[in-house]
Amino acid sequence: MTDARAGARYTIGVDYGTESGRAVLVDVADGRELGIEIHQYSNGVIDERLPAPDDDVILGPDWALQDPNDYLETLCQTIPRLIEASKVNPDRIIGIGIDFTSCTMLPTTSDGTPLCFLPEHRREPHAWVKLWKHHAAQPEADEINQVAAQLGEPWLDRYGGKISSEWFFPKALQILHESPATYQAADRLIEAADWITWQLTGVETRNSCTAGYKALWSADVGFPDRRFFGSLDPAFGDVVDHKMSRTIVGLGEVAGRLTERAAAWTGLRPGTPVAVGNVDAHVSAPAASVTAPGSLVAIMGTSTCHIVLATGAPAIPGMCGVVRDGVVPGLYGFEAGQASVGDLFGWFVEHAVPPAYHDAARARGLSVHAVLEQAAAAIAPGASGLLALDWWNGNRSVLVDADLSGLVIGLTLATQAPEIYRALIEATAFGTRVIIEAFEAGGVPLDRLVACGGLPERNRLLMQIYADVTGREWRVAASPQTPALGAAMFGAVAAGPTAGGYAGIEEAASAMAHLRDEVFVPIEANHRVYNVLFREYLRLHDLFGRGAEPTMKTLKQLRLEAVGLADPVTSGQ
Repeated sequence: MTDARAGARYTIGVDYGTESGRAVLVDVADGRELGIEIHQYSNGVIDERLPAPDDDVILGPDWALQDPNDYLETLCQTIPRLIEASKVNPDRIIGIGIDFTSCTMLPTTSDGTPLCFLPEHRREPHAWVKLWKHHAAQPEADEINQVAAQLGEPWLDRYGGKISSEWFFPKALQILHESPATYQAADRLIEAADWITWQLTGVETRNSCTAGYKALWSADVGFPDRRFFGSLDPAFGDVVDHKMSRTIVGLGEVAGRLTERAAAWTGLRPGTPVAVGNVDAHVSAPAASVTAPGSLVAIMGTSTCHIVLATGAPAIPGMCGVVRDGVVPGLYGFEAGQASVGDLFGWFVEHAVPPAYHDAARARGLSVHAVLEQAAAAIAPGASGLLALDWWNGNRSVLVDADLSGLVIGLTLATQAPEIYRALIEATAFGTRVIIEAFEAGGVPLDRLVACGGLPERNRLLMQIYADVTGREWRVAASPQTPALGAAMFGAVAAGPTAGGYAGIEEAASAMAHLRDEVFVPIEANHRVYNVLFREYLRLHDLFGRGAEPTMKTLKQLRLEAVGLADPVTSGQ
């Protein structure tokens, strides 16, 4: 790989995912990706016990932590390899952008040192990063929703009526409730996206995307007032002023410039502009060529996030948030989501697929997913006799309930693995259709659907099922690394026109973002069958998800009782 184009300018986008971080080097002129480097996190998702030498510290159900050192190693490993492989002169790299899964947050000292790096805190789980899918703060989320409703907090409508355990303040409140000493020791509570830009620039900068979507902030009124936070816990009243910041910086702005230390890590030039941090899903919308109202972008990976742009902000139940300028300046950005998609398929392959399919995959040189996809593609809609609820990691939209769980109905002794695999794909498609219909019922019309992420890149059956279930055409982003491309695009905006970048994200998207030529068109006969199945899905959705049938909640309660994490409620029953 060589830097062949004279006078070319480049940016780097770094995308921090659930299991790994990746960096891409992008030509600013046309979005051409010169290379990609991936770093698998050494400690990955920490959900059972803290890493050695602390592996005797056992975590409870629904915990999901990470090691911030994995984030630093991503910078140190990927960017130097990109520069070496591409032969690009670092002088030509005019900017860098970062995106992160969110809400992923951590406690630090005043200089940004993570508490888990300090020996006195290393054995305390609350001193580590809380990953986006950390759901152990559900009691705090329930409390926040209850108090907000009682106080008539005006911000609640912006988030579809309630927030989830995945958000910033439930996680922060859990630290206070369960480890007051850790909360007291934390000078800062900060999103990982902002923490990593802090490490690059030496400047603490809070971005408007995570603040708006995950921390109840709005450009019009800021954060909720002290009275609300104090109603949750008197010690929580000053959480914003004592642990956070009221200075929020907009997307596309410069967070700071690369320090000498960070330049040594990366091989980039000191002083290189670093864009304000962003969220992996939201940064993907312009990278999928969506910068105008009327489109939905589904960012499909371990989970799916749905981003919609609109000129107004009607209240839509179950949305994860609506933020002015949250995705593209001048527009309202809505966020919805499904908490388990790729994770669901991965769970099935790892824990429930018979060995014969694994053997067949090895013999054919394919992944087990590819073998199941081929077999599932031969099954007609409805032929399996199965229907599933896709709630293996709870429901994010539109029910906003992490205590819900998965369901497959229709199993028989004749049911085979490809049939279940197809039913799980269909369930996630039904979940997306619920979200689409919620938008349109709320007054936000959608005339264009675009998918991006690892799943659409690899699984054509999935995309055809989504077209058949929704009865709509789907396009797919051309880049297989859409979040990283989007981060690189914002890096070009941070650099600005005088350095060879762009004045705004719309201009950058026009030049750097592209879609594939292929369009997934619904097959009418399949759509008719899926309309019948969708009606049944909605019956199950409302029965188990809206309180009429409490079985899922009872099962979770019993599970927590069994491991000593809940008081028994079964006596006398």
